[in-house]
Amino acid sequence: MTVRTRFAPSPTGLLHIGGARTALFNYLFTRHHGGQFLLRIEDTDRARGSEQAVQVILEGLSWLGLDPDEPPLFQSTRAARHAEIAHALLAAGRAYRCYCTAEELREMREQALREGRPPRYDGRWRDRDPAAAPPGIAPAIRLKAPREGETVVEDLVQGPVRVANAELDDMIILRSDGSPTYLHAVVVDDHDMAITHVIRGDDHLTNTFRQAQIYDALGWEKPRFAHIPLIHGADGAKLSKRHGAVSVLEFREQGFLPEALCNYLLRLGWGHGDAEILSRADAIRLFDLDGVGRGAARMDYAKLTHLNAVWLRSADDARLAGEVMARLSGRPDLALDDAARARILALMPALKARARTLVELAENAAFLARTPPLPMDDKAKALVAAPGMRAMLGDLAAVLAETPFTPEAVAAALRAFAEARGQKLGEIAQPLRAALTGATTSPPIDATLAALGREAALSRLRACA
Repeated sequence: MTVRTRFAPSPTGLLHIGGARTALFNYLFTRHHGGQFLLRIEDTDRARGSEQAVQVILEGLSWLGLDPDEPPLFQSTRAARHAEIAHALLAAGRAYRCYCTAEELREMREQALREGRPPRYDGRWRDRDPAAAPPGIAPAIRLKAPREGETVVEDLVQGPVRVANAELDDMIILRSDGSPTYLHAVVVDDHDMAITHVIRGDDHLTNTFRQAQIYDALGWEKPRFAHIPLIHGADGAKLSKRHGAVSVLEFREQGFLPEALCNYLLRLGWGHGDAEILSRADAIRLFDLDGVGRGAARMDYAKLTHLNAVWLRSADDARLAGEVMARLSGRPDLALDDAARARILALMPALKARARTLVELAENAAFLARTPPLPMDDKAKALVAAPGMRAMLGDLAAVLAETPFTPEAVAAALRAFAEARGQKLGEIAQPLRAALTGATTSPPIDATLAALGREAALSRLRACA
């Protein structure tokens, strides 16, 4: 058996972080077992869905590196197939036409609520002769669900879960306008796509009982089900906007690396010993459903940010330089030319050691693309304006003009300059840093000087001298 899983989002909104984790778990499970990962866009809600939302889903999955093995399947293209199967159930006596009007259904619900009962369909057309149907009423098709016994799902995460069939009514599988319901369409699509494992949030567990009845009515083999707990905020409440970013592309805008986000989502509800930092290859090798917990996971943005900093430090310098240039683009105060890119790349090993996100990394690198005179923060202005500092910077510029611009040579020249003046290196380095960067914090001053290069460094010093 070839393992085949699917991620099946509805394009009625953004790709949220919970959906991204579901997609990741499906992807890793499939790769671990040498199978195929598929994508189905459940776009039957034409009123709420949009092409823009589809593109956001595809972009988010691509950014995370969760590309499906086949082109996406759009559920809206399969309405004829869904109707065909509904009529096959009707012909086999496993479904029936229901001629209830909207008013009758509303009365049925209201009476049940008044009597303290769940508002279920009462089955009034289940065994009734269609010849008794009132004229002008287009019927819906309902599944003739079992009324005795129970429906059991052997869930790969939750264990055996069961519901009494008396608690489930005869669901509509084809509406009176001929359109399929979600529960019916999903069963037909999963069967036709040869899905072997359905891995999704545990908020779908009630749906699974109903879908299992459709499988049984059709005599189709059911896939294995695995319902993973939802993600909550740190306060234990359902994750929402008030907890911070919930859309995958928001995390991208906030400067998180996709590998860091995937690493974090992997460990959010799944564990393998004490392993924390896991590459994609490690995740594929280790992931299986027996490591998924049953309790709701809690989103911890501080932990995600820490993890992102770890991944930043190991990321390729050229890739990060490209990310920084892209994030700084469009700023009129910066000269983002090839020289700026070269400076950013040269200083990247020191820059990335001090950043937690790409946003921080870009902001910390922005000084490398500025032209003198530099804007300065208040502390930097005070340092440069202190008595004797401008003269000192002029003297230092003269020394550096004759110094080879390597970190080692620059560091030696700075030490010698400080010793000759009877000062500590820090007393020289801080005003020098302010003149070079416009701030009082930066990577090591020797590396900063070397990355700027002689011409840019002297130009900045002379602008302050």
